[in-house]
Amino acid sequence: MVEQNLLLLLVLTPFVSAALAATLPVGSRNAETWLAGLTMVIALAILAVLYPAVAEGGRIIGTFDWASSIGLDLTFRIDGFAWLFMVLVAGIGLLVILYARYYMAPEDPVPRLYSCLLAFAGAMSGLVLSGNIIVLVVFWELTSIVSFLLIGYWFQRQDARDGAKMALVVTATGGLCLMVAMILIGQIVGSYQLDDVLAAGGRITSHPLYPVVLGLFLLGAFTKSAQFPFHFWLPNAMAAPTPVSSYLHSATMVKAGVFILLRFQPALGGTELWFQVVTGAGLITLLLGALVALFKHDLKGLLAYSTISHLGLITALAGIGTPLALIAAIFHIVNHAVFKASLFMAAGIIDHETGTRDMRRLSGLARAMPVTATLAIIASAAMAGVPLLNGFLSKEMFFEATYVWNNGSPLDNAAPYVAVVAGALSAAYSLRFIVTVFFGPEARDLPHEPHEPPVLMRLPVALLVAICLAVGIAPQAMLGGWLESAAIAILGPELPHFSLKIWHGVNPALIMSLIAMTLGGLIYLLPRRWIDGGEEGPWLMRALNFGAAFDWALHMVGKRLPQAGMRYVSAPGLQAQLRVMVLMGMAAAWFATGPLDWNIPLPAITSREVVFALMWLIGGACALGAAWQAKYHRFAALILMGAAGLVTCATFVWLSAPDLAVTQLLVEIATTALLLLGLRWLPKRDEEIVGDNNFRPRLRRFRDLLIALACGLGMTAIALAVLLTKPGTSVGDWFLRHSYAEGGGTNVVNVILVDFRAFDTFGEITVLAIVGLTVYALLRRFRPAPESVERPRPQLEAEEQALEAYLFVPAVLMQWMFAPIIALAAYLFFRGHDLPGGGFAAGVTLAIGLLLQYVATNVRWVEARLTVLPVRWMGTGLCIAAAVGAGSWIFGMPFLTTHYQYLDLPLVGKVPASTAMLFDLGVFSLVVGAIVLMLIAIAHQSLRVAPRPRKADADEEKA
Repeated sequence: MVEQNLLLLLVLTPFVSAALAATLPVGSRNAETWLAGLTMVIALAILAVLYPAVAEGGRIIGTFDWASSIGLDLTFRIDGFAWLFMVLVAGIGLLVILYARYYMAPEDPVPRLYSCLLAFAGAMSGLVLSGNIIVLVVFWELTSIVSFLLIGYWFQRQDARDGAKMALVVTATGGLCLMVAMILIGQIVGSYQLDDVLAAGGRITSHPLYPVVLGLFLLGAFTKSAQFPFHFWLPNAMAAPTPVSSYLHSATMVKAGVFILLRFQPALGGTELWFQVVTGAGLITLLLGALVALFKHDLKGLLAYSTISHLGLITALAGIGTPLALIAAIFHIVNHAVFKASLFMAAGIIDHETGTRDMRRLSGLARAMPVTATLAIIASAAMAGVPLLNGFLSKEMFFEATYVWNNGSPLDNAAPYVAVVAGALSAAYSLRFIVTVFFGPEARDLPHEPHEPPVLMRLPVALLVAICLAVGIAPQAMLGGWLESAAIAILGPELPHFSLKIWHGVNPALIMSLIAMTLGGLIYLLPRRWIDGGEEGPWLMRALNFGAAFDWALHMVGKRLPQAGMRYVSAPGLQAQLRVMVLMGMAAAWFATGPLDWNIPLPAITSREVVFALMWLIGGACALGAAWQAKYHRFAALILMGAAGLVTCATFVWLSAPDLAVTQLLVEIATTALLLLGLRWLPKRDEEIVGDNNFRPRLRRFRDLLIALACGLGMTAIALAVLLTKPGTSVGDWFLRHSYAEGGGTNVVNVILVDFRAFDTFGEITVLAIVGLTVYALLRRFRPAPESVERPRPQLEAEEQALEAYLFVPAVLMQWMFAPIIALAAYLFFRGHDLPGGGFAAGVTLAIGLLLQYVATNVRWVEARLTVLPVRWMGTGLCIAAAVGAGSWIFGMPFLTTHYQYLDLPLVGKVPASTAMLFDLGVFSLVVGAIVLMLIAIAHQSLRVAPRPRKADADEEKA
């Protein structure tokens, strides 16, 4: 049980830390660094504790109940392969976090960067440790979403936005294909558990759908790992900050594709189709990436195409599928992550200290930056496969795997030659990186005077380079045991003997390596002037512009085709489109309910029903009045809408639903106040509609009234049919019987929300958080043109003073009411489990107190005295709710299982104590944050304060 809880902690901790990092203020990088670094240290400590259980073929499996009825449980498993990959995620993540502390400027939104990095670490952890193939795809897509945010971190730059969009479209589309493949695999095997799938390889490969499954599966893997022809997104992702490139595009995200290739090789591999497609794509990518890298002038561009080439190498090994090839693939995953992460960091240091990454401007940096140059040269030599470095060992294993006869096909026979040529190109671009940047005459036209970075900024590079040397000199001692455990997890206990040694004698692999290094030196030295001064990339690759082809396809699919379709199915204007949607819903409801028996026994009409009908005549009149006044006086329409809402509250009271009545009343107050703040920014009224002399507008409004009445009467009929024809017992009776016995509360509605249906509530508050953030993001850039609003003139100073004098008495009253409103919110919160109230009602109540301050008081006055930080409230609320739900896993119970008891307190007596109250606290915090965030967004537009100009806005206007 302890090991299972540690597994869960390994996945959840980065997400919790990400939420906390997002709430930290901008300006200081130390708090974020300590938080993120401590998270990675905790992950490494957990991995150290778990290693004895996964060594030599062991594994740990923890299953947490989620949706067992459909085979969807939250299962995490760790074996030697997953453990080694997690060491990369946490170890390189720790070094990247330290590096980012000195790379990023204090004015950058560093909390957002660290929050996304931690969220990405959590997504990768979930992907690597998932024991359920559907849950694996969920985390897979989450990595695509978070990488989109990281690549587009500097969103004011067009290249960052384009690169992020391209990466998201390509990898997320592949993820959808992977989802379909996993569903088909689950149907073939009869289980979605990873262990069951890995044990059913023969059943999958012999199934008629195997080619379809394999094609969809490889689309997911190839798009994530940038394999040909999907390689074009990775170089465009280099617009991300260098710490992101070091983490995502060398060590983690792009390795996810080759990770699942190796993970699922026992289930999907071993066939001729697997060999031809996977090995073929890998060898093409290996050769193509190396060739283009040789011609790139941008440092990160060279490293990006080098990454593509090495990913192709690993893919080719996975396709060959022999035990030696799979061991070499695992080995090279580790080696490539180490030397490529160090090279990206070194490139970032060069860019940071010189102001450019253009190799045509860089020269002789070894004089000004000797330590950085030494580290970068060693890492580049490891990338080239120089002896006594880690890259040499895995490269030789790759050569040996291609040289050994596999099936005698043309692809098998060509593999050794492709490997040698690609190795030669790898040596050539590594040599170019070293000679061009660090040797030669001293550069004179650099934007900054080059110098060494701070020691701690250089420390991560030094540690990674030290690992390159240590593994290259003593491979068996440094990595032998870990590599053996990882290989057993893929190949099983019948693992063939292998040894990591520097010298294996004169053999074909050594000869191939010597040929590749010699040929690589010649490739660079002979046409050196042509390469250094020529265009980026060979002519053929410039002609085959995959990025331009992607943009054209995206333009066609995303714009031209929808526009053509919209001409036939759409209606102009939002109101017309909504009308079409409503009519379609009415038609669907008519066809669905038409065959039903509508002979409903109507209840006897008594004085009670007459009073209820009169009450709703008033509500209906208010609703019609609101619709009528909307074209003349919007404030009056808002008041009438509020009156209709009050009738709805009275209806809930009438039908013995006080919880709904309280919530409805509070939401009515909150929405009315928010609408009051936003009224002046509504568009000007259409004079054609306002005029009474035009027949067509009146006819259109009458038609809309008939549609609304038809919908309302239809819903009323359906509700009556359900209520009057229901059986003697319903699901509500079950909740009434078990609310106190199993939930510890007498308020059945609240117990349902925070206990029986808590997962639904958790999803709803997550949606509310997204809505709040979306509203804020849209309104903070809202700049209405003067002619587009009903009251366009700005508030003059004299008018503002007069308005403040007019609102003096209401403002004082609102300020006096603030403390009682806080007390009322606390009262509603603490009584919610037994009486009407709860976290949602209390949160809306507290938000109303803040709303009233904004409505009747100057915004400057309010924000000078009240510091709410709504995003922090939202993040804290989500964390509390999630932590309460996940806490039940510690005791081996399903997610969001509630525990309750009554405590006997002195002088107070027995009081209820339930974990559901903590969950309700998360709901309360998030509701306050979301409403206040929307309030701030509207208030800064509607009242007498303009939003502060942001640096990003100025940069975008300049661009």
